[in-house]
Amino acid sequence: MAEEAEDILEDDGADAPEDGGSKRKKLILFIVLPLLLLIGGGVGVAVMLGLFSSEPPANVDDEQTQVEEVVAPTVQTTFFEIPDLIVNLNTSGRKSVFLKIKISLEIADPADIDTVNQLLPRIVDNFQVYLRELRVQDLQGSAGMYRLHEELLRRVNIAVRPAKVKDVLFKEMLVQ
Repeated sequence: MAEEAEDILEDDGADAPEDGGSKRKKLILFIVLPLLLLIGGGVGVAVMLGLFSSEPPANVDDEQTQVEEVVAPTVQTTFFEIPDLIVNLNTSGRKSVFLKIKISLEIADPADIDTVNQLLPRIVDNFQVYLRELRVQDLQGSAGMYRLHEELLRRVNIAVRPAKVKDVLFKEMLVQ
């Protein structure tokens, strides 16, 4: 045992000249490298915040007035009511499941109301064909509602082209 301890001590003494090189590597790895990363990160943040820019800082009051000017003009939108739709959903069993839905269409240009009104039978037909193929599972959760919203919006825009419908709004939805 004593001989093993002496061998270990001798081995440690033999590595002493190489140990100076590993100390330098450790110093670079654990002190210099993180210090350089912190300095680089600080400079990056300063550049992102504009601390090194040659422009004078903008006045906060000027920015607020610019935002108010942008928000001030309002866009006139018009809502068009679709008659209530009642459809039976696709089920595998004998029990019927019904969906009652009230929908409003948001139309960007009030001049398109006449076009939408003339094409209302086509819109209702497209909606009913799509809704009859849905299952109760398709309507569950926010993801199901989002898919329904996007599909109805796509179908109504195809039906009323060249008029543009901005949004489909659900006023009421009942699955029974």
